[in-house]
Amino acid sequence: MTLRTRPLIIGHRGSSAVAPENTLASFKRAIKDGADGLEFDVRLSRDGKPVVIHDSTLHRTANRAGIVSELTAAELGQIDVGSWFNEKHPQHARPEYPQETLPSLAQVFELTRGANQILYVEMKCEPDQARPLAAAVTQLIDEYSIAEHVVIESFDLSAIAEIKRLEPAIRTAALFEPQLGRPITWVRRSKTVTMTKQVEADELALHHSLVTKRLVSMARDAGLLLVTWTVDDPSWIEYAVKLDIKALITNNPSILLAERARLAAV
Repeated sequence: MTLRTRPLIIGHRGSSAVAPENTLASFKRAIKDGADGLEFDVRLSRDGKPVVIHDSTLHRTANRAGIVSELTAAELGQIDVGSWFNEKHPQHARPEYPQETLPSLAQVFELTRGANQILYVEMKCEPDQARPLAAAVTQLIDEYSIAEHVVIESFDLSAIAEIKRLEPAIRTAALFEPQLGRPITWVRRSKTVTMTKQVEADELALHHSLVTKRLVSMARDAGLLLVTWTVDDPSWIEYAVKLDIKALITNNPSILLAERARLAAV
């Protein structure tokens, strides 16, 4: 993998501010925009195939009833997941988006083959699905020989531990977000580092509201790289440089890339 400028700019579900999230169109747009990588979600279909979608149901991005885990990958691959975007975001609507169907993880690996993208693959699973999903994801990574380009992340730390059990060489990231109704204390922040180390993850992926200079320093001392999400404010570029944050995950890579280039030219 070639050396890259930090912070890396990673497209959250692709360029999801201007294209339907978690679709091949959104990933193509992020690559075209110059993003250093892609972040996207995977779940298991009924027949045990990893498919790319955030929600457990089809309601939001397919405008229809249905549970992802109750349909086969072939059935999911026929479902329109682009029309909703045109309806909700008419200023970014494109006539080809309704042709976007729910992709499989294999399709994303095919799309990015040779593109030198860093892929942050977020496993979405119920506790009883962690093992089969981890096994299916690692099998595909092995088939495509792309371990050096992939970071597996999850809020389910047991899923992260399972990835490390199956394939210790695959990089992993533990995800943390603020809990509703509970104050963001230093004790809670510091526990994210401890919990990340407990599952032998390589990176700490924090919601931007949890990031502090003190926590970044603690993570660095523990040998962890820090990733921050979801960041759409370009002022974060300068902050990330000062704190040596590895990557910013953003809905609109082009805006953050432009700011990173501007600062590099100063």
